[in-house]
Amino acid sequence: MSMLLKDNLHATALMFRLLREHGFAVSEGAFNRFMDGKGNLKASLRHHTEGLVSLYEASHLAKEAEHVLEEAINFTTKQLKSLMEGSLEPHLREHVAHALELPLNWRMPRLQTRWFIEASQREAKMNPVLLELAKLDFNRVQNIHQRELREVSRWWSNLGLAQRLPFSRDRLVENYFWTVGWAFEPQFARCREAQTKANCLITTIDDVYDVYGTMDEHELFTDAVDRWDVNATGKLPEYMKICFLALFNTTNDTAYNVMKEKGLDWADVCKAHMVEARWYHQGYTPNLEEYLENALVSVSGPLILTLDYCTSDDVSQETLEDFHSRSEIARRSSKDELERGDVPKSVQCYMHERGLSEYAARDHIRRLIRRNWRAINGD
Repeated sequence: MSMLLKDNLHATALMFRLLREHGFAVSEGAFNRFMDGKGNLKASLRHHTEGLVSLYEASHLAKEAEHVLEEAINFTTKQLKSLMEGSLEPHLREHVAHALELPLNWRMPRLQTRWFIEASQREAKMNPVLLELAKLDFNRVQNIHQRELREVSRWWSNLGLAQRLPFSRDRLVENYFWTVGWAFEPQFARCREAQTKANCLITTIDDVYDVYGTMDEHELFTDAVDRWDVNATGKLPEYMKICFLALFNTTNDTAYNVMKEKGLDWADVCKAHMVEARWYHQGYTPNLEEYLENALVSVSGPLILTLDYCTSDDVSQETLEDFHSRSEIARRSSKDELERGDVPKSVQCYMHERGLSEYAARDHIRRLIRRNWRAINGD
């Protein structure tokens, strides 16, 4: 294969990215022929725009300790930005700008598909048969998604939670769309339905803890969820009873016994929100390590991963025994949450802990995110 690719950077990077995306352990050594004697990418590559874009995209699938790909990210980013300041052909400029905005590995696949279809229509060497096939596929899958959205919309309307709890965010379409980014393929309909319902409940519970309830109410609600007992709701205010019953009934309807046996635990989420609520009411700013350890649960990482795993078609007891839902994921800060009375987020925690500017703290969080991406790529 290496003889066929020879010194074609574009073909080498494209092959590397496609193999890695499909789980093959291809080595970063595939790019050694493009390095100079000092361990840097050859300067002669600076004007190979198509190859630079392909290498840029491939390098974002780097695993930990892959220094060639780390160098490739820095090199290609710098060179592509420089090329954007010059005179590129329109179609190349469009591709470069799109890549620099966000690499493929970080994008939602179906949104990227829509963009690529439209971009391909403007390509002189476009294959009309492949383009038509792509359009048919996109429209067929989108029809499936629209049908699913109508179904969960009926569930959400009948639940009446948004009307009874007007302080909470009513974002059904956004919550469904999130699942399309997670698993868009038609065969994962059951996963998208269960996850959309969970997302709606997660959002509502987040708002109960962050912006509305009192500390005493939070304690009672957390205890009720922890006990998973309808009889424990007697002391709850009416709006919390409604929230608990929606959570209880929806979870039961979504194969309650299966999920509980496999480790899905809403109590962990509520307990993590309880920690954040105490921080806020006590005026306490946690350090970054404290915040991230709790946020991993409060943003529902383990719950979401476990739910999706348990709604897959091929789940078995053997695979469940090897499943670990907790991964190292850091959450970006959101100023709108701070403005509505939420606990300080990762950037603010690190600013407070180290006495840094927001710019410096954001740079640190970006590096943490990049490091986590490398770990995820390796996994």
